[in-house]
Amino acid sequence: MTTDSTLSPEQILSAAEDVLRRFGPTKATVVDIARTLGVSHGSVYRHFPSKAALREAVTQRWLDQAHDSLQSITVETGPAGERLRRWLATLFAAKRKKALDDPELFATYLALVAEHSSTVDAHIATLTAQIAHIIQDGIWQGEFSPVPVEVAARAVFQASAHFHDPAHAAEWADERRSTTDFEGVWALLHAGLRGPWGGEAKPRATGK
Repeated sequence: MTTDSTLSPEQILSAAEDVLRRFGPTKATVVDIARTLGVSHGSVYRHFPSKAALREAVTQRWLDQAHDSLQSITVETGPAGERLRRWLATLFAAKRKKALDDPELFATYLALVAEHSSTVDAHIATLTAQIAHIIQDGIWQGEFSPVPVEVAARAVFQASAHFHDPAHAAEWADERRSTTDFEGVWALLHAGLRGPWGGEAKPRATGK
């Protein structure tokens, strides 16, 4: 049984997730969370000084859930193209799973994300930094052209938005179509990273 002395921030965040799933972001309260844990609401406030701080922490936890698996791919040493494709596919799978397996909670988190733009900005910065790391590896390996790394990383993130931006969640239910579309976008991104950056393509041979 949870007590005031054994209560941890992680327990509070897990309980908050359950309460948000049941009541939504408008009706969920710190008292509801404390009641779920069997502690006083003052115990919750000892870890999170305000309801806003708790909601921001819940949002941060949700956004960060895929970071560990993505970071593991980022720091591998294999071919950069294969790693970048797997990184994007892993991010897509994580977002798709959240949207389709628990749509009520997913909708709740979208509301929370809208409240905490700075948290979202930090999340995106982490993701694009991971993409940049892989692209830099690809340049060092000779697999990618010497592209401007930060610009290319943002371009990859933005070009693949259909597969991780919650605005497109309604389109993720068709797995076959989503997979086909993902592979098509990846083929273009991979070709772009390997080809000339900002230059003209070489003229095709005419045989003359």
